[in-house]
Amino acid sequence: MKKSIFTIFLLLCSIACSELFAQTVIQQDSTYIFEMKDGNTYIGKVNILEKGRVYELSTSIGKLSIRAEDIEVVRIADKNNIRTGTYWPKNPHSSRYFFSPSGYGLRKGEGYYQNAWIFFNQVSYGFSDYFTMGVGMIPTFLFGATEFMPIWITPKFNFEYKNGKGAFGAGSILFTTLGENGSVGILYGSNTFGTRDKQLTIGLGWGYSSGGGFSNYPTVNVSGLIRTSKKWAFVTENYFLSVEDGGLILSAGARYMAKNIAIDLAGARPVFQDLDGFFIIPWLSISVPFGKKY
Repeated sequence: MKKSIFTIFLLLCSIACSELFAQTVIQQDSTYIFEMKDGNTYIGKVNILEKGRVYELSTSIGKLSIRAEDIEVVRIADKNNIRTGTYWPKNPHSSRYFFSPSGYGLRKGEGYYQNAWIFFNQVSYGFSDYFTMGVGMIPTFLFGATEFMPIWITPKFNFEYKNGKGAFGAGSILFTTLGENGSVGILYGSNTFGTRDKQLTIGLGWGYSSGGGFSNYPTVNVSGLIRTSKKWAFVTENYFLSVEDGGLILSAGARYMAKNIAIDLAGARPVFQDLDGFFIIPWLSISVPFGKKY
């Protein structure tokens, strides 16, 4: 089992190194979004000058000639991607908050690598529009500890509502350690209200272990994401714990979303009856999307 998890991690890493960009067939007199290799983005109606080689694009600033070899990605223009005259790429980070998942999943061919506080590494990939698999590890061998290595897998099934205003996800997070016996995990379900850019998620999770079965009561998760601009979003993730005397973990922060990287900056505040003092636990993570772009 543990060798299988490690094999899956290596497989997803190899997928991350491959180019899985979507190929769009460009048609005459249709409106497209062109993302260029030099970082510029153009929106306009296409006139084909040389099929597969040169295109004339009618934009708000005039006509432009674009060569195929200078194009990185082409997308059909969608009114939902144009906000006050500015192009907003589809959000590739809508399937998760800081740690917990939303009801949305990765689209088929999408993936990302995430690193939190240097130690925590995870690769996730959308094998279909309905199934995402993630594999993570703490590479203790880099720090001289070769006798054990924590690893985890995060299989997730998800289904979007037909009206485009929400999604439901169900999955598990299974933790184990190479070199040790036993495992623990969480079995969860999450219901998301809203779109990929503006959403609220309510989730329930039951802890379990290989030797002790399931917990009697679930942990409740309430999280949200609001995209405030092309590159920024507000994110919050909160837990109501089913421990003795109860407890809360509250967190909030910002997500910066550039073309090829996302950075989460946040603070978490644990609230327990016997916890004295006020302090904030900082959170920093970096995510690098790869694969198909929508």
